[in-house]
Amino acid sequence: MRKRSLMAVAGVSVSVFALAACGSNSTATPAASTSASTSTSASAATPKIGVILPDSASSARWETNDRPLLAAAFTTAGVQYDIQNANGDVTKFQSIADQMINEKVAVLMIVNLDSASGAAVETKAAAAGIPTIDYDRLTLGGSAKYYVSFDNVAVGTTIGTGLVKCMQAQGHKTGAVIELDGSPTDNNATLFHQGYDKVIRGAGYTVAADQAVPNWDNVQGGTIFENLFHAHPNIVGVASANDGLGGAAEAILATNGVAGKILVTGQDATDEGLQRVLAGTQCLSVYKAIKKEASAAAAIAVAMAKNQTATAASLATGSVTDKTGNRTVPSVLLVPEAIYAANVQDVVTDGFTTAAKLCTTAALQADCTKYGVH
Repeated sequence: MRKRSLMAVAGVSVSVFALAACGSNSTATPAASTSASTSTSASAATPKIGVILPDSASSARWETNDRPLLAAAFTTAGVQYDIQNANGDVTKFQSIADQMINEKVAVLMIVNLDSASGAAVETKAAAAGIPTIDYDRLTLGGSAKYYVSFDNVAVGTTIGTGLVKCMQAQGHKTGAVIELDGSPTDNNATLFHQGYDKVIRGAGYTVAADQAVPNWDNVQGGTIFENLFHAHPNIVGVASANDGLGGAAEAILATNGVAGKILVTGQDATDEGLQRVLAGTQCLSVYKAIKKEASAAAAIAVAMAKNQTATAASLATGSVTDKTGNRTVPSVLLVPEAIYAANVQDVVTDGFTTAAKLCTTAALQADCTKYGVH
C-alpha cells in the first residue's frame, strides 16, 4: 500500500524540553502566550504555524503530550503558533481552519477527523497559498505537502504479535478473538486493523467478530464490546485498537469475572493502559514516542514557514501512497515499541510518564516493584 523508509530521525529533532514558555493558551509568540490581536500584528515579522488537534476524548495524548511538545518546539524555533482542538466536531474543525486561513498562517498542520473534511480544509488552504502537513493521520484525497506519523501497519502488527504471544502464554494455541477497531473514518484505524488482523489469522486464530467504534468513542466502544462478548463468550483474546478501547473492553470482562483470563491490547502507552499491563489484565500497549513525532513535524513546519523548502524536503525520510488522491506523499514514519509489563520502565525512562503516575495503589506499587518501575 505504501513504500517507506524507517530511518532514524535524530537529525530532524527539535528541542521539546523548554516548556516553561508554553503556558496554557493556544496562541503564543516565542516568548510567551499572547492575545490574538497581538499575535496577528506580529505575524508580518514572525511566521505563524496553525495546528488543529482532533479531540481530547479518544486519547489523552493530544492535550497531555502533543500540544505542549509542539508548542515547546515552535517556541524554541522562534516562530509563532496557534494550537486549537476541534473536540471531535467537524464543524468546529472547519471553523478553526477558516480562522487560521484568514489569519494567513504560514503553514497549517492538521490531524483530520475524517478524510473528506480534512481534504476540504487542505484544498481551501492551498487556494490561499498555505501549505499543509498531515500530522499523525493521512488525509486520503488531500493535498498535504508532508505526512508525519508512525508506521501504522507496524503498530497494528505489534498489537497482533503481542496478543498472539500472550494468548499462547496462557495456553491458547488456537481459539476465537474479537477485534475492536478504531473509527472507520480514521485511515490509521484501517492500517492498525490491517496489521493485527493479518497476524492473528496467520497464527491460526479465528476472528469471531470484528467491529469499528465510531469516533474512537470509549463509551460506545464498551457498549459495542459488551454486545459482541455476550454473542461470543468463549473468546481467548481481544485485539483492541488503543488503550481507551482496551479499557472499555476490560471493564466488561471484569464485570463478567474474566479480566486477566481474557486479555485485551492497546496503544498510546497511557497511564491507565500501562497500569493494566502491570496488573496483568492488558497484554501490551504500543508506545509511540510522541516527542519524536512532534519534533519531526515541527521541524518540517518551521522549515516551510521560513521558506526553507530544501530543508523541509530533506527531513522527509520516506513516503506513503495516497491511493484516493493517486499521489505519493513525502513522509516521516517512526517505529513503534511493544510495551509489556517487563519493559514499562522504558516509557518512564523516556519521560513520557512517571512512576508516581503509575504506581498509585498498594497493588500497583507491588507490581511496579516486581517489574522495576521507578
